[in-house]
Parts: sequence; C-alpha cells; structure tokens
Amino acid sequence: MVAAAAVLLRPDASAPSSAPPSAAPAELIVGDGRTVTLLSLGGDDTDALLDRVAAELGEATARVEDFWGTDWNREITVVATDSPTQFAAAAPGAPAGMAAVAVADDVDLDRRVATGQRIVLGPDAHRMSDAALRIVLAHELFHYAARTDTAADAPRWLTEGVADYVARPAPSATTPSPVPSALPADADFDRPEPELSRAYDRAWMFARFLADRHGPAALRELYRRAAGPDRVPAEDALREITGAEPAALLQQWRQWSAGPR
Repeated sequence: MVAAAAVLLRPDASAPSSAPPSAAPAELIVGDGRTVTLLSLGGDDTDALLDRVAAELGEATARVEDFWGTDWNREITVVATDSPTQFAAAAPGAPAGMAAVAVADDVDLDRRVATGQRIVLGPDAHRMSDAALRIVLAHELFHYAARTDTAADAPRWLTEGVADYVARPAPSATTPSPVPSALPADADFDRPEPELSRAYDRAWMFARFLADRHGPAALRELYRRAAGPDRVPAEDALREITGAEPAALLQQWRQWSAGPR
C-alpha cells in the first residue's frame, strides 16, 4: 500500500474492517476525458459529500492537467467513508484523522503502472467548506497523477509542496507571510498540529517561490529530477535547474517571503 496524505482533521483511530458500499458507484467524465468513479461507503453524509466532489472535481482535474500534463491515469476513483473503521479498511496504513489520502495497492515505477489507485475521503471530510474541499481534492489528485513518477523516498517538502502549489490559491497581497527559517524535514510531516500545518505551509511557500522566480516548468522539472524514480539529490537538481547554490536559494526564498509579491 502506497499513501500520500493531505490534511489532518482529528487524532482518533479504529481497527480496520470491510464495509459494503451504500449504493452503486456513480460515474462522470472530467478533464481530458477521464472517467471518475464515486463510491460511497456510508449514508447521508457521504452521499452528499460525493455530490460536492462531483461539482468540484472538474476544476481540480484542470489544475493538475495544467501543471503536470495529461499523461497519467485515465480513471479516477474517489471513495467516501462514514467512519474511522471504513477509512482504515479503504486506506490501510494511512494515519487516522485525515481529510483525504491518495493510495494505491501496488506501484511499478519501471512500467509506470499503479494498481488500485483511489482517493479516500475521511469520515469528517463532509465538514469541510467548499474552498477547503476544492484544495484537498486538487492536492490528492496531484499525488494520484504523479504516483508513477514519484519515488518512495522522494523528499516530502517537494512532493507535498508541489501538491499544495497545484491545489492552493496564492494568498492575497495583504495576507501576512511568516519568514521561513528552513525547509521542513520529512519527519515534520508526521508531527501533530500545529507543526504539521507549518510544515505544509513552508513546503508550499518554497514551491511558490521557485515557480514565481523560475517558472512553473522549472518547478515541474525539479519534481521529475528530484522526486522521480531515478531521482538525483534535491540539492543537485536545484543547482541544475536554477543555476544557484541551495544556500543562496534559501536566502532568496526568505527575502521573497518577507517582501511584497
């Protein structure tokens, strides 16, 4: 099982067990002719949530295709769960309390094939606002799209930062932006709130900085070079793509974060 997590909602956990769907899966077409299967494992909350997902998924797909291109899985499956037990069964090994997670049963990076891919929505996902749901869907859909181009040991500041770059709108010019001290370590993405949100924010800000200074194509190339199956160290990829030393880039990032954008 391969997983990529999004937003932490609450820290409860349950033992896994199987649960049948409450209704036959619904289907729709989005983006570049992709087939979406929406599967509800619960009741009123999950059915209503999937109605909202159906309304938002077209825009989320467009965001991913605009950044990443169209060469990725033609079928998208979204599963809505109604309890921690259902979530644990649909996303084995994923941390409890997540808003959503993109998982796959198996990934063959050499053949660029992922089996059993799905986005699993947590039991509290229906509480999200439309804006939050829109971000979570695009974030997880990027992980879904990039699954066969992402090494298991890819740096999480890069995988999560790029996913958030695709998903999150830029803040307004008047929104305060804390000046970062350093990129988050992989372990920072396993910490409880509020440290978890700070890790995502720093990764997102660095991805935004790179795209702003060097262009979205450079950010995409950095992902492929430093997070792909034949990845090189991120420091080397940054030098190749930006022409700057990593230490100098971090200093530029801090200056960029402190100034108007």
